[in-house]
Amino acid sequence: MKIQYIRLFLAILLCAVTSCSTTKQLPTQKTERKDKREFRGAWIQTAFQGEYKDMTPAQLRKDFVRKLNYLQACGINAIIFQVRPEADAFYKSDIEPWSRFYTGEQGVAPAGNFDVMAFLVEECHKRNMEFHAWLNPYRASTAGNTRFADSHIYHKHPEWFVTYNKQILFDPGLPESRQFICKVVRDIVSRYDVDAIHMDDYFYPYPAAGMPFPDDDSFRKYGLNKGYTNAQRGDWRRENVNTLIRELKRTILLTKPWVRFGISPFGIYRNKKSTPDGSGSNTNGLQNYDDLYADVLHWVKEGWIDYNMPQIYWEIGHPAADYITLIQWWNKNATPEGPHLYIGQDVARTMKADQLTRKMLYERSLSKVKGNCFWPANEILWNNKGIADSLKRNYHRTPALIPAYTHMHNRAPQDVKKLKAEWTADGYMLHWQTEQSPTNPELASYFVVYRFDPKEPVDLTNPAKIVKITREARYLMPYDNGKKKYHYIVTAVDRFHNESPGKSKKVKL
Repeated sequence: MKIQYIRLFLAILLCAVTSCSTTKQLPTQKTERKDKREFRGAWIQTAFQGEYKDMTPAQLRKDFVRKLNYLQACGINAIIFQVRPEADAFYKSDIEPWSRFYTGEQGVAPAGNFDVMAFLVEECHKRNMEFHAWLNPYRASTAGNTRFADSHIYHKHPEWFVTYNKQILFDPGLPESRQFICKVVRDIVSRYDVDAIHMDDYFYPYPAAGMPFPDDDSFRKYGLNKGYTNAQRGDWRRENVNTLIRELKRTILLTKPWVRFGISPFGIYRNKKSTPDGSGSNTNGLQNYDDLYADVLHWVKEGWIDYNMPQIYWEIGHPAADYITLIQWWNKNATPEGPHLYIGQDVARTMKADQLTRKMLYERSLSKVKGNCFWPANEILWNNKGIADSLKRNYHRTPALIPAYTHMHNRAPQDVKKLKAEWTADGYMLHWQTEQSPTNPELASYFVVYRFDPKEPVDLTNPAKIVKITREARYLMPYDNGKKKYHYIVTAVDRFHNESPGKSKKVKL
């Protein structure tokens, strides 16, 4: 009911916004070129990264600004930043301690309590890049060598944890584990202006040969009581993860319904030989469903996630997990109007195999694939085998809007009002007015400025005509003594990336 009231309230607010009649409203564009709408993400890893602990806050700010500027120049429009690698925090939290990967010792605060996540959210949004907060849900210690801070939840509730293959993990079979993880997510979403919560492939841990997962106690308490037999323990484990995903989506909806929830699972759902009906992919490798107990397709069909980003890190022609085979399989099993399908790309392996062109062109040829995410961002920052140059010159040559999440909200915001071109102290400025609110995601969040020659047909599907994507209600035009006429179009885009029809202004530059 709470969500219904939120929707009703937002709808009333939207109805109160009126469009300006002094400028021409353009017809809605019915179709868009695929390269205008494309998710272009990059993962920034913090686990096992040693540089952060040796940097001052001033150095961190400078370094992250450099990285964001470089990635933006490469066309990246979303940053997925690892904020919780080991039930710890790269942000100021009253629930979990500062991460050892941040300061060198878990629980030790950075100078001035410098909040990396708060800084990155602000800097990403300045550049109109999305910020996705990346959490590892169950992991508390990667190799059993983490010295837990006194404030770590492990000391208060050791009974919530199990040790497997030297890792210390929340027991996924315990309701208390799920409740705690939801508490952490609620805290992040309520206090930070994140665009999405992101989780990758670490659910139940990767199996070690001959080593059963130690969940006998929780299975006796909860699995047997629900009627599962020991032979059905796999089904019970899948139910545990399903319940976590469902509860996390509900937690986000009840906190900020515009924040998205995305999963980046291991690249193989099930091998064909493992499925009685042959519905799996023609591959031979670790499986989400059978080995990690992550029923990703179920989450997609139920709408519990807003994007699915399988890690298809293998090469084209790989004997056990061919890239083409897998991308076709995920495309076939995606829903046209539901959660988005993005492809996780391994930069180093792709560039070593000299397959960037083939992968990018093939990905764009598939109907349901809506973008890529590159692992890791450092490979782009290092320009591994020219990856950054290729993105700039070829595949990300023109800017791209993130595909609209129409399964969450499918109505465009009101157009901008009072679109004017005037001289200001800063120069010849195109500026406009619009209603905005940090608590109303259906209003304008950012703006797209297009420019056309006066005799050129207006085509808002062409990303080459975008001259600026900005969160400011103004655009400084390149004046050249008024020698030439141009036709400018300004559209408004909401938090779900729905774009308005646009308002028009002709100017001489």
